Amino acid sequence: MRIFGGANQQPTSAERVRTILASAHSMTMVADGHSTEVSRGNGPGPTQRIHLHPSPVDAGLTGAARTGERVPTTLEFTDVAPLPVRDRVRTRVTVIGWLISRDKAASPEGDCMEFATAVLETGTCKSSIGLDDLMAAPADPLATCEADVLTHLVEEHSHYIPLLLRLVEPRFLQLMERVVPLAIDRYGIVLRLEYALGHRDVRLPFHKTLSDAGQFSLQIQALLTTARRCSHQSRLLSGEREPGENAISRRG
Repeated sequence: MRIFGGANQQPTSAERVRTILASAHSMTMVADGHSTEVSRGNGPGPTQRIHLHPSPVDAGLTGAARTGERVPTTLEFTDVAPLPVRDRVRTRVTVIGWLISRDKAASPEGDCMEFATAVLETGTCKSSIGLDDLMAAPADPLATCEADVLTHLVEEHSHYIPLLLRLVEPRFLQLMERVVPLAIDRYGIVLRLEYALGHRDVRLPFHKTLSDAGQFSLQIQALLTTARRCSHQSRLLSGEREPGENAISRRG
């Protein structure tokens, strides 16, 4: 079996936003005419109210934010690929809602934001996600460890990448200059194929959707087993290079 692109199963827009909010360490908040960097408070994940640290009020927000009124607010976050690739921005997320003045007794170190909708923007599309869909979407089990897993894959197991290329439609490999793992999620792994003029992202779906991060190793091995059964040899595995030689370029 060869996977020609493998784009059937992938995260919904709501899942992608939920995952980004679950893993983001800091975001830019714009409220009351001011912007500041904030971090999401600790908790099981994004809910209708997002606890923020440090207090945007303490960071310079004035006016209505100090009086206890609901202040129109946006949270902005840019999702950047963990590994150096061409055009590292994967998505941009904007969460729209209201800043709620903090209850010092219940939340002495931060504020709450009540959100109404979110906007997800990729290189090819822009979509709006309502509160109900966002609340119903699960965060990806690999959300908080994706960067570590991708880095480990490149630094310790770069010889896997040429094997995974056997699952890619051969025409996509023509004139390809390098390949880098771009993303992983519960549904599969995405490879970025770079050419002299542009790039293409190819999704290789896992045999089974992950329910927890501990299943990743089993599913990547299942993909590799499938790849070894393929007769197709990418040019990375041909006489032009040794199988493990410079399979992934580390140049930025």
